[in-house]
Amino acid sequence: MKLYGYFRSSAAFRVRIALNLKGLAYDQEPIHLRKNIQSSPDYLKLNPQGLVPALIDDGQILSQSLAIIEYLEETHPSPALLPRDPAGRARVRSLAQAIACDIHPIDNLRVLRFLGKEMGKSEKEVETWFNHWIKLGFDGIEETLAHDGKAGAFCHGDAPTMADTCLVPQVFNAKRYPSFDLKPYPTIMRIFDACMKLPAFAAAVPEKQPDAE
Repeated sequence: MKLYGYFRSSAAFRVRIALNLKGLAYDQEPIHLRKNIQSSPDYLKLNPQGLVPALIDDGQILSQSLAIIEYLEETHPSPALLPRDPAGRARVRSLAQAIACDIHPIDNLRVLRFLGKEMGKSEKEVETWFNHWIKLGFDGIEETLAHDGKAGAFCHGDAPTMADTCLVPQVFNAKRYPSFDLKPYPTIMRIFDACMKLPAFAAAVPEKQPDAE
């Protein structure tokens, strides 16, 4: 397998965690987002969306982090990253999508760049935008994790799932600005700390990637 990603990309981070949890070997091909390598003709031939990650497995080219993780789940079902019961699977997908579909898309690099360069927003205004959307998302996720009775050591029970692969990178993002207060999210942070004790999560962190700066 070959994973095309960027060390700071939270979407690529999710896939690295999933690959590690499943014990799958993979090579990494860095795509430097700040140098716009994702828009190069060669990469666009591979992934016309111009985003990371992309994964090549046995000639198949896959894109979009959650689709890649679901593919890994179907092709390498053990250890499972989705529960067996339909309601549990729906809950895990809901938590994952709350991050990957609601928080991340409006807080990622290309949006923040557009706000600053094209819309003329100051660094402080961009920070306010960034923090606002994480807070809105984390408020709902914290409530779910703390009170629906389904969380255990991790987001769903006592083994990591696809929800945890999304939660951990988003906490890393939340820490980018010291002004963002994580104290209102004790359940999120408890689960984050549990995840970071596992080698699969620890090995996937941005600073340990070959393209880390």
